[in-house]
Amino acid sequence: MEKKIVNPLSNFKEASFSLPSSKSLTQRAFICASLAKGTSFIKNPLLSEDPLLLKTALETTGVKFREINSSSLEIEGIAGKPKLSGAKVYLGNNGTGARFFLAYSSLGQGSWIELYGKERLHERPMAPLINSLRKLGARLECLEKEGYFPIKLYEGTLTSAEISLPGYISSQFISALLLLGCYLPSGLKIEIEGELLSKSYVEMTCEVMEKFGIKIEQRERQYFVPRGKFSAISYEVPADASSASYFVAIPLVLGKGRVTIQNFDYQSKQADAVFLDFIKEMGAFVRPIYPLGIEVFFEGRPKALTFNLKDCPDLFPTMAILGAVAEGRTVLYGAPHLRYKETDRIRAVARELAKLGVRVEELADGLVIYGKEHFKQALINTYDDHRIAMAFAILALKAGPLEIENPQCVAKSLPNFWELLETLYEKDSANRI
Repeated sequence: MEKKIVNPLSNFKEASFSLPSSKSLTQRAFICASLAKGTSFIKNPLLSEDPLLLKTALETTGVKFREINSSSLEIEGIAGKPKLSGAKVYLGNNGTGARFFLAYSSLGQGSWIELYGKERLHERPMAPLINSLRKLGARLECLEKEGYFPIKLYEGTLTSAEISLPGYISSQFISALLLLGCYLPSGLKIEIEGELLSKSYVEMTCEVMEKFGIKIEQRERQYFVPRGKFSAISYEVPADASSASYFVAIPLVLGKGRVTIQNFDYQSKQADAVFLDFIKEMGAFVRPIYPLGIEVFFEGRPKALTFNLKDCPDLFPTMAILGAVAEGRTVLYGAPHLRYKETDRIRAVARELAKLGVRVEELADGLVIYGKEHFKQALINTYDDHRIAMAFAILALKAGPLEIENPQCVAKSLPNFWELLETLYEKDSANRI
């Protein structure tokens, strides 16, 4: 297996980055534009592995994508009527795309469509979504194990119903149902039982749907999608907050320096934009640049604190490496669903930090991390998880040299990650990666 050595960065002072757009918002926009009647224009979509897998899947149902230039796509939608053409559709390990596409396909007409992916995708739970779709009238069968991919879906007649879902499940199930809701005969009502985890991701879905013409009514623990149709529009995808977190963390990991993200919206509603609040609590100075951009400055050692990640679980690997360098005891909690991501992220991050000599305590929904200043060298297993690879590469700037296995897994969300990281070494050529 391929490996990449990341060396420590000794002479860091400042760096500036322009980052790719949001993967989460790109995939939501792809679904809305595909269901719309007419042609939408998507500006600055993130064309990494996951959105490209979803794009290919949508094309099998009759959606037409055309590249206008290097930063824009034209999407001709299918007016709420996906074609089930007997295709076998590969979705890799794209959990978000797989769940969105399964719900989208339940609106389909024709013969059937079969959805499958990598082994890990087949291990990720789908039962809450599958059961909800069946309640709405979808005809589908699990080909190997009930509640999991691979799945074969047939033409059905969908009806409206009230769906109840526990708040602790993945927000992707809720978002998937919201995205098809306006095409049901009387819309869709979703009742949330208990506290909703990752609520910010559901809010992102509502925000994109409103851009495409469908406004969701929200009450306490309830979402109602009115009957309607998505409009074909022009939509620009902003910079990705999750991707920004790795680069914004650099001054805190190194204990010095300044980082500028040129194309980040300081007022972004993305769930992971809360990272800026987290690092401010740890001692960083964050300054907005108008109309677009942020600047982060830090000097010293981060403060160890307690963080609830229930609404931003994708920040877990980045917050874990900050805990590893912080002064004191960092507690990350509130995200039990991390155990069902590309890997069991809680256990995987705990194992890799322990290799570096970091004391960790595993919780059901997070980690307790005792920070330190000096680290052991190790081979970092990525578990084919892009977020683990990128987070530990940033930690290697202080703790390195570290070997990162399967470095190409970053293509899932940030294909040019290594090229961006390489720019940090322009004034430190002896330690290039």
